[in-house]
Amino acid sequence: EAGLRGLGGAGFPTARKWQAVRAGAAPRYLVVNADEGEPGTFKDRHYLETAPHRVLEGALASALAVGAAAIYVYLRDEYPGLHAVLREAIAELEAAGLVAPGFIVLRRGAGAYICGEESALIESLEGKPGKPRHRPPFVAEAGLFGRPTLVNNVETLYWIPLLAAGAAFAGEGRRRRSGLRSFSVSGRVNKPGVHLAPAGITLRELVDEHCGGLQPGHRLLAYLPGGASGGILPAALADLPLDFDTLQPHGCFIGSAAIIVLSDQDDLRAVADNLLAFFADESCGQCTPCRLGTEKLLALLRTDDWDVARLQALAQTLRDASICGLGQAAPNPVSSLLRFFPAELARAGVRLHAGPPARDAGELQP
Repeated sequence: EAGLRGLGGAGFPTARKWQAVRAGAAPRYLVVNADEGEPGTFKDRHYLETAPHRVLEGALASALAVGAAAIYVYLRDEYPGLHAVLREAIAELEAAGLVAPGFIVLRRGAGAYICGEESALIESLEGKPGKPRHRPPFVAEAGLFGRPTLVNNVETLYWIPLLAAGAAFAGEGRRRRSGLRSFSVSGRVNKPGVHLAPAGITLRELVDEHCGGLQPGHRLLAYLPGGASGGILPAALADLPLDFDTLQPHGCFIGSAAIIVLSDQDDLRAVADNLLAFFADESCGQCTPCRLGTEKLLALLRTDDWDVARLQALAQTLRDASICGLGQAAPNPVSSLLRFFPAELARAGVRLHAGPPARDAGELQP
C-alpha cells in the first residue's frame, strides 16, 4: 500500500520482491546491498552513519517477511568507519537477545563498482570474482548459495520501520507520486548533501528550496539526474519531475537519485570523458561489448572529429548486447551530449559529422 520501491536504482516494487522470494523453497536469504558505488551517491552512507539500528530493523523486518535464514550485509570497503559502526550495532542486537549470534553477517565489499549489481554482489559474497550472472534464473529464485535471495538497498530498508509505525510514505509531499526520496546533491550548489524531498520535485525546485541555490557567479548548464549512469540533462529541462519513469523519454533515468549540478563554468566534454573513463576502468570484462565497447567509445570521444552515426551505433550495441547495467548505461553521457549539447561540443572544438572525418591534404600524402 505504501508503494515502496527499491531505492538503489532499479526501482522494483519491494512488496513484489518479498512475495517472489517468500514463494521459494527454504532456506532463503536476505542480502543488504550497501555497496554504494555510483559516483555522486552517498545517501546510504548517511543513513548508516546516522541511523544504523533503523536500517538493521528494516533488514530484520524484511527477513521476517520472507522467512530468511540469515542476513548478509555487503558493505562498501571504501566506508571503513561504517564497518566499526555496524559491527557495534550488530553486537548490541545480539547482546539484547534480538537476534541469534551469527544471524547477521557483515562482509566487506571488494571495491568494485560492478558489485553494486545484485548478481555480481552475490558472486562476490560467495568468494568468486564479482561478475554478473546470466539471467534467468533471477536471484529471487536462485541467489546466494543457489537459494532464493532477497536483495534490498540500504535506503529501502531505512523506510520499512517508519512504514510499520504508520508513516504515510506514499502520501507525503505535495506531489503525491512515489513518496519521499533522498537526493544526494553535489556540484555547483551552495548546500550539497543528502536532501529529503518529495519524489517528483524538479531540479530547479530542489536546488532553490533545499540546496540554497547555485553558487555565486554560476549559471545552470546541465545536471546528472542519476549519477554517472543516468545521463545528462540540459538546464532547459530543469522543470522535469525527478521520479521513477519520468526521465526515460529524454534518454535518462533517476537511478539512486544522485544529482550532480553543472554550471556554465564546467566543461561538458571533460565531464563525459571522466564518466566514460570510469566505466571503461570498472568494466568487469566478462562480456565483449562492454569490455571493448567502453574503451572504443572513450577513444572516439577523445578525438575532435565525431562520426555521429558511428557513435550512435556503438552506443546501441552496448545497450543491446551487454550483460548488465554497466555496459547498458555507459553510453548515456555521450548520447546526452549528442542529443542536447551540440553547441557546447562545437565550442569545445568537436566537429560533428555523419561520415568519415575530413582529412587535410597532408594526411592524404603517402
